[in-house]
Amino acid sequence: MTNDGRLPERVVAALACPVCGDGLARQDTALRCGRGHSFDIARQGYVNLLAGIGSARAGSADTAAMVADRADFLAAGHYAPLATRLADLAGAPEGLVVEAGAGTGYYLAAVLDRAPAATGLALDVSPAALRRAAGAHDRLGAVGWDVWRPWPVRDGVADVVLDVFAPRNGPQFHRVLRPGGLLVVVTPDVDHLAELGTAAGLLTVDPRKPERLADALGERFDLVDSTPVRYPMTLPPADVARVVGMGPAGHHARPVPAGDARSVTASFVVSRHRAR
Repeated sequence: MTNDGRLPERVVAALACPVCGDGLARQDTALRCGRGHSFDIARQGYVNLLAGIGSARAGSADTAAMVADRADFLAAGHYAPLATRLADLAGAPEGLVVEAGAGTGYYLAAVLDRAPAATGLALDVSPAALRRAAGAHDRLGAVGWDVWRPWPVRDGVADVVLDVFAPRNGPQFHRVLRPGGLLVVVTPDVDHLAELGTAAGLLTVDPRKPERLADALGERFDLVDSTPVRYPMTLPPADVARVVGMGPAGHHARPVPAGDARSVTASFVVSRHRAR
């Protein structure tokens, strides 16, 4: 489903002014709080709450080229099995689903497709990603924010928080979840895309990632379960370039497709955590 450019009311009601913490309300083409702080709603339907209060960390926002690579790669269906499994594991929430570092909104839209009573809030720092996320689903609202900062989201408003290959801000995950709410985290496993090797510009996966995840979540969450998702993919040369370009390597020189199609392994871990 695509969005008609409006922010869902449930999303607006869940937001807080990043300047003063008051609630926000829609007034014409902006969101405003009672103290007069105002944030314009972009033509594409997203609102950037970072506007006027600071900027993201240098190099943290995906570029337009990185986002285009990600959109084309995902549209080819290479990560569709992951999106399906993620939607299964997120269950069927009836309230708000928040995704940190949501990118184009691909995974959040998959969850909303399986949860017809839910509404999605996509947080991302990249305007290029927000433009796409705003149209990813008719029950999704896209908001510009650096997820390492305290979030402009009210306490306890979310049934589910998603984190797919994104920064993990454990205190904010816990704060915005209702008591007993579900956190679903997707991380690459150690053999993810290993066949491409570091020559393609890909970073190796830290084998200590599970320990780092546990440290990030601290004592605020209990692990429910951990599910591996692993399958083979055949990538044409253009999609080899895209999978490299859509990641951290995309901040540097653009990769050039070369050679024949490549057989690679998609390997992820989906872990579910319950808020204490």
